[in-house]
Amino acid sequence: MKYLIILGVTLLASLSARGQEQLMMYPSFGGAHFEYQKDTSIYQITPRQVGQILFDSPAAYKEFKKARTSSTLSGIMGFLGAGLLIIPAATAVAGGDPEWAFVAGGAALVIGSIPISINYRRRAQNAIDMFNKQHSALRPRTKFYVSGTGASLVITF
Repeated sequence: MKYLIILGVTLLASLSARGQEQLMMYPSFGGAHFEYQKDTSIYQITPRQVGQILFDSPAAYKEFKKARTSSTLSGIMGFLGAGLLIIPAATAVAGGDPEWAFVAGGAALVIGSIPISINYRRRAQNAIDMFNKQHSALRPRTKFYVSGTGASLVITF
């Protein structure tokens, strides 16, 4: 009887470990890095791959598409703004007469891209939270602890 209980608990632990998926986002200076955990493996993935993973969850996919649009817009604005900042600086260094209005326009574009980038991170995190909430609902998680001569198995729902 004792061996049957141990076998049942082991079977329950192995079944609960299967099929667990989780997405994680780590904000960085210019955007975010994503990790995908499936079972016990962790993969570094691109935003395009995140979109492919979220495709099965319509609400999360829609939210992530909006986030990607914000990311694209922020990147374009930041790049153009940096270009407009560099042109007068390079002209001044070369000894020419710089057009300082470009600096004001470039600074406005760079500063304007910051809230859009923050919006990207917020929407992407929201989409990932929706996905993780859907894929972790009512799945038992097991933890096995060994100490001294004893062992314990903790199952949380």
